[in-house]
Amino acid sequence: MMDKYAVIGNPVAHSKSPLIHQKFAAQTGQNLSYERILGDLEDFTDDVRAFFAAGGKGLNVTVPFKEQAWRLADELSPGADSAGAVNTLMLESGRIFGDNTDGIGLVRDLQQNHGFVLSGAGVLLLGAGGASRGVARPLLEQGVSRLVIANRTAGRAVELAGTLQSHGPVSGCGLNELAGQEFDLIVNGTAAGLSGQVPDIPGSCLGKNAWVYDMMYASAPTAFVVWGRGHGALHALDGLGMLVEQAAESFYLWRGVRPDTKTVIEDLRS
Repeated sequence: MMDKYAVIGNPVAHSKSPLIHQKFAAQTGQNLSYERILGDLEDFTDDVRAFFAAGGKGLNVTVPFKEQAWRLADELSPGADSAGAVNTLMLESGRIFGDNTDGIGLVRDLQQNHGFVLSGAGVLLLGAGGASRGVARPLLEQGVSRLVIANRTAGRAVELAGTLQSHGPVSGCGLNELAGQEFDLIVNGTAAGLSGQVPDIPGSCLGKNAWVYDMMYASAPTAFVVWGRGHGALHALDGLGMLVEQAAESFYLWRGVRPDTKTVIEDLRS
């Protein structure tokens, strides 16, 4: 009998997570299956409980369910608790445990795979939803000089920043309050890319030799990557590497084995 895992989201047909985890399983000799689940926008909780009741071992959670997964979990890791968002669920002694591996995935991709130094960097994080909540604290823990969280609705950004004050220099504002500010790194954590759109921010936010990073990924350059290139970013990256790195951390939590990510990223890129 193969252990059952899955990713749940809406939409989810585009997800590369099944392919990634199949590659991890083959690489590490693990006997498991991994599928996609189109989550019910009105009944996410029942979908999750039905999966575990049918013998499922673990779930990855993607847009738009990360905050709902946080509320559903019986127990949370410290990182997931402070983030208010969960992307990894597992069943332990009949209780649902929630963790968030997005932050470590982003940090590893930026620093280990691409050589960006977060320590001392000024970072702009776009969006205050589940994706941004998962990465804000890990970014601060890398010693950034400042983290500004900007959201269309300023109140959500200010609220999120308020929960992170003890972890480093962080503030929140509206997208329309960014004029005159420059950053070394701009991370897009919004879902605007799903409709081919870009958050409305001034190109002047890109400092000299600044990088942009879109947490979304696609077979072609995302709208935000195109925006970054058009505004002179030194490097414009999509979130495929982050996807693989966060998946590797989830895999480790579930199976106790850490897969090699470099070959999987190279395979997906090719």
